[in-house]
Amino acid sequence: MSTTAELLKGAAELFPDEVVTQAHVRHFDLPFGAGRFALITLDNGLDHTKPTTFGPASLANLNAAVDQVEKEAAEGTIVGAGVTGKPFIFAVGADLKGVELLTRHEDALAIGKGGHEVFKRLAGLAVPTFAYYNGAAMGGGVEVGLHCTYRTVSKAIPAFSLPEVFLGLVPGWGGCTLLPNLIGAEKAVSVIIENSLNQNKQLRGQQVFDLGIADAIFEGADFLEQSLLWTAQVLKGDIEVERPVIDRGEAWDQAVAKGRFIADGKVHGAAPAAYRALDIIAAAKNGDLQQGYDAEDQALADLIMGGELRSGIYAFNLVQKRGKRPAGAPDKNLARPVTKVGVVGAGLMASQLALLFLRRLEVPVVLTDIDQERVDKGVGYVHAEIDKLLGKGRINQDKANRLKALVSGVLDKAEGFSDADFVIEAVFEEIGVKQQVFAEVEAVAPAHAILATNTSSLSVTEMASKLKHPERVVGFHFFNPVAILPLLEIVRGEQTDDASLATAFAVAKKLKKTAVLVKDAPAFVVNRILTRFMGEIQNVIDEGTPVEVAEKAVEPLGLPMSPLVLLELVGPAIGLHVSETLNRAFPDRFTVSPNLAAVVKAGKRGFYVYDSGKPELDPEVAALLKQGDSVLTEEQVRARVLDAVAQEIGLMLDEGVVAEAQDIDLCLITGAGWPFHLGGITPYLDREGVSERVNGKTFLAQGVASVPA
Repeated sequence: MSTTAELLKGAAELFPDEVVTQAHVRHFDLPFGAGRFALITLDNGLDHTKPTTFGPASLANLNAAVDQVEKEAAEGTIVGAGVTGKPFIFAVGADLKGVELLTRHEDALAIGKGGHEVFKRLAGLAVPTFAYYNGAAMGGGVEVGLHCTYRTVSKAIPAFSLPEVFLGLVPGWGGCTLLPNLIGAEKAVSVIIENSLNQNKQLRGQQVFDLGIADAIFEGADFLEQSLLWTAQVLKGDIEVERPVIDRGEAWDQAVAKGRFIADGKVHGAAPAAYRALDIIAAAKNGDLQQGYDAEDQALADLIMGGELRSGIYAFNLVQKRGKRPAGAPDKNLARPVTKVGVVGAGLMASQLALLFLRRLEVPVVLTDIDQERVDKGVGYVHAEIDKLLGKGRINQDKANRLKALVSGVLDKAEGFSDADFVIEAVFEEIGVKQQVFAEVEAVAPAHAILATNTSSLSVTEMASKLKHPERVVGFHFFNPVAILPLLEIVRGEQTDDASLATAFAVAKKLKKTAVLVKDAPAFVVNRILTRFMGEIQNVIDEGTPVEVAEKAVEPLGLPMSPLVLLELVGPAIGLHVSETLNRAFPDRFTVSPNLAAVVKAGKRGFYVYDSGKPELDPEVAALLKQGDSVLTEEQVRARVLDAVAQEIGLMLDEGVVAEAQDIDLCLITGAGWPFHLGGITPYLDREGVSERVNGKTFLAQGVASVPA
């Protein structure tokens, strides 16, 4: 047994539930008399939607396949070898289910070395090797191809990435070392750092080719056949693959510096993965591959044993599993069909909702408002957005025409909603206005129609209290921008029945949103936590701490934007309204900042101006601020803010606002963009000791978003 095989056999015991990937070797006589060719196909035997991953047993199977191919190459019975995947899936990298079970540094190191040893054998074969990226390729799936001599890619690939930094790892099976040596440091930093920290942005097939990762690109329908034809031409010398000379001078250093700037802007030094990856990329400048592989092994082992990766895997599982099977959702068989949607309001939010329902459900959507001008503007917005999709090639002309024909606007609710199955309101955030709207809709909508509200903080129960049938009212709280943020807080009022709730969840699924069931409590989940968070920031500013100190204090959390920039995005007036709502509900914990009220009264859109290209405190806002003389340090501000958030989350869980702490984290990740490396918020609070200090216990059990005991 080879050393590599022995290493993998020992590691396999650490991955008891691995879905094992097989590596089948087939042989072809290439066209044009090019010779006999060996093709390794990766296949885990599940249906074609299930990803193929690499755990120790899977790597051992690939290693055994390489044994066979290596022997054939040495004997001269093949002229080349290739690797491809099952239909639609190439491979998506390491088996994260097993990785999160590791408890020892040496075991984590063995996993890194095992992958390297297998993949390096492809590069060391006595014949040219080819990777055929036929479907989704991520992480180790990308890296196995980087070890090959040549690569082709399908135009149909929807997802290609090195997402490790996003999760709290580095591309550790050759990605950090080989990619910059293939396409240059600048492009590699874009793929490994920038895309990962940009919410795990995926590349499509054409982009993979344009970056130079693949040497040829073919249509998806006959991708493998075309790839083998191309392979034959390469082997015969009819096609010569030319690659640009890599700039190993100042441009390499500038690319790494740019990567550090991007990482600082995203995680503010609070998460180590991006910086470890950049260190390896920087060292790869000398072209010493083995030195790079050794550094990747060490970084992988260190990060696997750290809290960031555990939080990243926890967050990944929340989004991919819990987000698709919402806790507490009623039996889906109770859901009623939705064949027409009504939208009350035609402003920006209502128009965004109309567009989303139209695109995802492809049913008639009708908007209403108080005058024809507003209605026309709302319908016009939807039409313009459809035209943009057409212009970008996202839809064809027939579909554009069909979608436009499905959206309409009327002034008369009876005319628009008499046959609607689902009506959502997006009008002014005032309880009396919303009660009146629902009364008008109830009078004309069918008895089975769901009445949904997009309220961000008001009581759904109170909104429904004057209706004859309050059981069909449900909260349906989207987050802005509607097309981007995945979260949908589905709020059950005190009288909401199971059928209405089931219909709401069914609609959410068709809208491709991450739905979380929420109790009807003030501001629900995201806005309640953010308001408490923002409230403490505003409190310390009101008391005398300089704005820049208060802002900088929370940088170690690595949030997507600073608190006051977030306030600007939300809108100071909305922030003030939510804080007033929560102050009425919980006056002992939620305050209304007089300085924020002054900013809103003055009509300011935020605290900052950007004349210099970066945020600076608006002099007019500075003149409005009235501060006390209590000045806190960054550490004191951070402790105060985190204590407040931990207290609020503890109270929300005690109140049953959501089922578990996992739902809090899922909401913050998908509705507020809180980073994966935090796992939302509760793993961070646990790791920093805040949870126990404030609540006397951790939010999560040991081994959940942390190394098992």
